[in-house]
Amino acid sequence: MMNKTLPRLGFLIPPGNPNTEGEVIKMAAPEFSIHFTRMVAHGETGSLEGQDERNQTQIDHLPENIELLKLVKPAVIAMAHTASSYTLGKSNEAHLIEKLEDQYEIRFITAFGSVVKALKHLKAKKIAFGTPYSEQNTLRCKNLLEAYGFEVVSFGNLPGVKNIYDETTERALQLVHQVNSSAADAVFVSGVGMPTVDILAQGEAEIGKPVISSIAATMWNALQVAKVDSRIENFGGLLSGKS
Repeated sequence: MMNKTLPRLGFLIPPGNPNTEGEVIKMAAPEFSIHFTRMVAHGETGSLEGQDERNQTQIDHLPENIELLKLVKPAVIAMAHTASSYTLGKSNEAHLIEKLEDQYEIRFITAFGSVVKALKHLKAKKIAFGTPYSEQNTLRCKNLLEAYGFEVVSFGNLPGVKNIYDETTERALQLVHQVNSSAADAVFVSGVGMPTVDILAQGEAEIGKPVISSIAATMWNALQVAKVDSRIENFGGLLSGKS
């Protein structure tokens, strides 16, 4: 085991995000290694103001980020930022992924794409979701879920958010209960920058259905793509294989 080269998972993180590396490290296991590179954005990171402009800057600079992360020879690179997908839209994201994978010959996944894959894996068709975003980006999330064929039965955004990165796990759990509906097959909490992984199992126990977050789905998908057989406990049924 000591001489075995472990599969490497690469994560691209928004520049001002103080939470995601810690959450990914919590979910780490001996079967793989994790590696990070910061994306490029300007202005007040985490603020709801100027989010579209920061998203586009991150997208525009992806080639140089991938060039750096490619040096560690990862099995997959994950863009750990959900709202970039709302800026791109379904067809533009598919085109971007195809272009990047052709250019760099490395599998490339997005946080939102991972959520879509996870919800399909869970056979969830009716979705409740919550975000720490503005009303505009929350509606973009709804539209994108519907573009992928899901029925949104309940949704909302967390009140009083000034900066996503200042949010807490307690508020993330509050959001789960805020948007949950008896009609929903699963609850999705958007926003990689808001800490979520520590409340996923508790949320599932309290509402009796799968609860997934952007970063948990991204980790699960990265493991799938890298063909890593790893069951990760304590962060919800998706990662433990119980859902």
